[in-house]
Amino acid sequence: MPKPAASVASLLPQLWRRRFLPFALVPRALSSSSPLLTTHSTPRRRSPLSPSTHLAAAAALSTAAAVEAPTATPYPVYDRLLPCPLQDDPRRIEHLVAREYEVAVDFISRSLDLPPLYVADLIKFGAVYYALVAPQPPPYAAPEHVRIFREVTDPSVLRRRASIKGKTVREAQKTFRVTDPNQLLEAGTYLRVHVHPKRFPRCYEIDWKSRVIAVADDYVVLDKPAATSVGGATDNIEESCAVFTSRALGLETPLMTTHQIDNCSEGCVVLSKTKEFCSVFHGLIREKQVKKVYLALTTAPVSTGIITHYMRPVNRAPRLVSEDHIAKWHLCQMEILDCKKVPWPSSSIRKVHNVNDCGWSQQEAAYECKINLLTGKTHQIRAQLAAIGTPIIGDSAYMTAAMAAMANPSINPFGKERLSYNSEEEKEAAVEAWIAAHGKEPKSVIGLQASEISWDHEGEHHSYKAGVPWWQQDSVESDLV
Repeated sequence: MPKPAASVASLLPQLWRRRFLPFALVPRALSSSSPLLTTHSTPRRRSPLSPSTHLAAAAALSTAAAVEAPTATPYPVYDRLLPCPLQDDPRRIEHLVAREYEVAVDFISRSLDLPPLYVADLIKFGAVYYALVAPQPPPYAAPEHVRIFREVTDPSVLRRRASIKGKTVREAQKTFRVTDPNQLLEAGTYLRVHVHPKRFPRCYEIDWKSRVIAVADDYVVLDKPAATSVGGATDNIEESCAVFTSRALGLETPLMTTHQIDNCSEGCVVLSKTKEFCSVFHGLIREKQVKKVYLALTTAPVSTGIITHYMRPVNRAPRLVSEDHIAKWHLCQMEILDCKKVPWPSSSIRKVHNVNDCGWSQQEAAYECKINLLTGKTHQIRAQLAAIGTPIIGDSAYMTAAMAAMANPSINPFGKERLSYNSEEEKEAAVEAWIAAHGKEPKSVIGLQASEISWDHEGEHHSYKAGVPWWQQDSVESDLV
């Protein structure tokens, strides 16, 4: 049955729907005949969930235009976002546009058939974003979605919206987190809802106080555990080192991040107590006054000295590097201070820490490299070590590519044995094939520790060191026996 062009929805559920698996709580897809696509002015039916929850009805509700909730499908039983699942649900992102004044939690709950409590927790997790004006739809968007986008962003429509006067369209399309479930949405407001936020179950297993290295007036130094995020993810700012450390220390004001290390790595992280120290520390990093020393556990020995690569300026994994200078690519340098032969981690210690073997057979020995990080690019150490054929143990993203390059050196279009390409299209295809040779980002620990961090400020020297890295724990336990 053709979709009606005239009766454009009072909301836009599944606008520019991504190609993800359906969410378990939403067994059906919306159709043009769905009651969600029809505007009404009748009073909203309240959720059957307990009114004693943290979602109190908004005062603005009585004056806001309402859309009747569908009665055919009641809200499923909901047990909140805890306990944290060990595996993430399939990725699902929904895009909505409010066509009347709406309360955020009710609008999202009704549009996506989600329990209001679940929506409120998504908002608490930082998984819901809004913009005053909807962004440009992607190339794969359905024609009706493009048509609706043009309607809600028509200049004649935008001129009538007081909230965007004085702003350019680009400024009005900037996204911000929804922080209050009862936030009132203006007609035309765009929402992006991360229905399945990335979870960090490791946060609930850690004795966070025991991981604190130092507490100063302005900052806290944490020995970050692997499989955790320093400041959270795009869709989850709740399950983070900053939040859990703040709670463990009983701080009234949450700690703030000053720098990042990868989720799969462990070691020294500086968290700020104040915005002022954040600014100071960021300045020290820009001026290269913060020294960071890492320990990396590699599959083969690495010669001492400075290693130089250039990293592709694309802000997504995997990070591709080249030994040759390429215009506009970022300089990456690290200094190998020492490299010593150590035992390959035992099967018991790998099991305890859930280390991925990535298909690399266990060897008699591994190599522990002490690295002075001279430039601080995302995944730099991991990408550089893999590029020279000495990947980090457990690094499923880059070890897989290193193995592919060992089997076929010409697969790397930026390597020493790269092929000659007859056209840009041919080279682009080779780059895509090289990206495909990389694996998924590790979900547990890899052989990388931010071992030491130090800086000077106002005449004082600050220096901190992390605890024993996971791969040395076998020897430590043996010494204690």
